[in-house]
Amino acid sequence: MYQQIAKNKRLSYFLIVIVTALLVVLGYAIGFAIGIGWFGLAIALAIAIGLGLASYYKGDAMVLAVSRAQPVTHDQAPQLYNVVEEMSIASGNPVPAVYIINDPAPNAFATGRNPEHSSIAVTSGLLEKMNREELQGVIAHEMSHVRNYDILFATLVGIMVGAIALMADFFLRWSFFGGARRSNNNDNGALGLILLVLALVMAILAPIAARLVQLAISRRRELLADASAVQLTRDPNGLADALQKIADDQEVLVEANRATAHLYIAQPIKKFGERSRGLFDTHPPIQERIKILRAMAHEGMAPTTGAA
Repeated sequence: MYQQIAKNKRLSYFLIVIVTALLVVLGYAIGFAIGIGWFGLAIALAIAIGLGLASYYKGDAMVLAVSRAQPVTHDQAPQLYNVVEEMSIASGNPVPAVYIINDPAPNAFATGRNPEHSSIAVTSGLLEKMNREELQGVIAHEMSHVRNYDILFATLVGIMVGAIALMADFFLRWSFFGGARRSNNNDNGALGLILLVLALVMAILAPIAARLVQLAISRRRELLADASAVQLTRDPNGLADALQKIADDQEVLVEANRATAHLYIAQPIKKFGERSRGLFDTHPPIQERIKILRAMAHEGMAPTTGAA
């Protein structure tokens, strides 16, 4: 388990490099295909930086607004606030802002750019259906995302994936409306045609590849957050019981969508989750996560800070 956690961290950084490389290669290929050379790469980087800055400073607000999350005070949700404060002390992080999503489906997510600017949102269904130990497990999982900087990590990867999709869509539309033919007519060399074909192939495959990388990173980060949560609570069964209740619950989280689904502790879109397997999963199989946590409880093991 400890070796897998360390491997997940290393692989996540490697996958970020892959997404960045896809962005650079796509910008380069499109730039030369449409006749603007290295300027295409400059545009690609400008798009990524612009979107990155916007999401870095306003991404959490947008996610919370889309999810219809409402801020709550200690007086409005005392048990939730107490658990958040307990897990903040255990993790050594500042207390994040606390939000509730008015939805009967049990689920939760964390967002923000760093521990000093973070938020944890839970559904009203989670508060109604979880006991204190289970709630601690869920909050510890989300606090682990904050402590491990997964919230920033997910934002940065999401921005690069979005930039790749935006550039690919622009180029495909440009080609569809005759831009490719005009560019080819202006360039009688075979090199121009080859670059055009390569750019079209990249425009189709790059967004798919980048999305697969993003999902792989998300799955690995969920496993790491489960293990880190046990560091905070010393109770693997609390999180395992919470995940089992979420898995057994039949409610559909209305406020979730495919843009925010990867943020939640478990796949919130039940119908999509039922038919999605393997490469396109946003989360590792929930029963696999429960099995790992049960094994940790059976062996009396809890990851130490140094091990993670």
